[in-house]
Amino acid sequence: MFELMVEDTFSAAHQLKGYKGRCENLHGHTFKVQVFVEGEKLKPEGYLIDFKDLKDALKKILDELDHSYLNDLPYFKELNPTAESLAKLIYEKMKSQVSDLKQVTVWESASASAAYRP
Repeated sequence: MFELMVEDTFSAAHQLKGYKGRCENLHGHTFKVQVFVEGEKLKPEGYLIDFKDLKDALKKILDELDHSYLNDLPYFKELNPTAESLAKLIYEKMKSQVSDLKQVTVWESASASAAYRP
């Protein structure tokens, strides 16, 4: 089994409604996002998926989130924009473009991350 990973970052603001603590206040992060792809069969050229294609697909999604107030996005109208829900959102958007998608991990700091895989 082969596994690939690419990562990129985006900056955004959010607040966690109903959270009792500082994260209930408006604040921002530079989120790091890692996308993992897994597969057994390589293309004839010797790779699973072109890194450039994977990076481009991720960048397109992150550009939609970059420098936004996440709470205002339709996906988060009824859902808190937590690292967990961001990971799932990005996974759902990537899945239509990347068939061997395994997992998306969102880091909101250097020591805290959340991952989503079905």
